[in-house]
Amino acid sequence: QVQVVESGGGLMQTGGSLRLSCAVSGDIFRVNTMAWFRQAPGKRRELVALIDYNHTTNYSDSAKGRFSIWRVDAERSMYLQLNSLKPEDTAGYYCNVGVIRVLAHKDVGVWGQGTRVAVST
Repeated sequence: QVQVVESGGGLMQTGGSLRLSCAVSGDIFRVNTMAWFRQAPGKRRELVALIDYNHTTNYSDSAKGRFSIWRVDAERSMYLQLNSLKPEDTAGYYCNVGVIRVLAHKDVGVWGQGTRVAVST
């Protein structure tokens, strides 16, 4: 019932920028925490940035100072601005949202299918 779709990934040179989007749809009562994760080949999925219901943000050490996360609650969307990209940023980027569905009593996390970011050396 709840769908999460990422977009905006692509190929970029070192030092370039990309903007990732995450759109949430379905029978949702409230969207709580929203977060971006990434997973490079052969590595564990790691948290990149998080924004909670009150728009408080948190960034990983690698993201801090380069990436920005924000959300537009009226649109049930979230964005991640990637600046000063490095080859180490190459990964699949995944949106995870905590939602309370209509008539539900608890938060459930929902994953998107991801969007790929590749940064050339």
